Amino acid sequence: MLVRDAMSTVVLTIGPTHTLRQAARLMAARRVGAAVVLDGDAEGMGILTERDVLTSVGTGQDPDRETAGAHTTTDVVFAAPGWTLEEAAEAMSHGGFRHLIVMDGRGPVGIVSVRDIIRCWAPARRERGALVG
Repeated sequence: MLVRDAMSTVVLTIGPTHTLRQAARLMAARRVGAAVVLDGDAEGMGILTERDVLTSVGTGQDPDRETAGAHTTTDVVFAAPGWTLEEAAEAMSHGGFRHLIVMDGRGPVGIVSVRDIIRCWAPARRERGALVG
């Protein structure tokens, strides 16, 4: 199975000046665990995850004052739609993160998470177990 089969095509994009509260509100409304942070000035993109927001709030920072840009991971590993789920899982495991931005030639086309991969693998395991058992 490929990344394109598992990824969410709901790509939330925010700017680096969004507050963490604004980012969290948007992520919750769209039921996603990560947002792509686009910074036109820096000509790059990064990712802000629910864990980044949780870490900030958990350390006592004010989510109405902290910006997405201050908590964005900019050293991002990107996946291609044609990667296998094994390749995506290996990249996540090696990098210690749970989300990959999926890019094609035009830009971000999706996000794949550990949850997406498990959702795809679990039925396949059940089916193999039913056939074998």
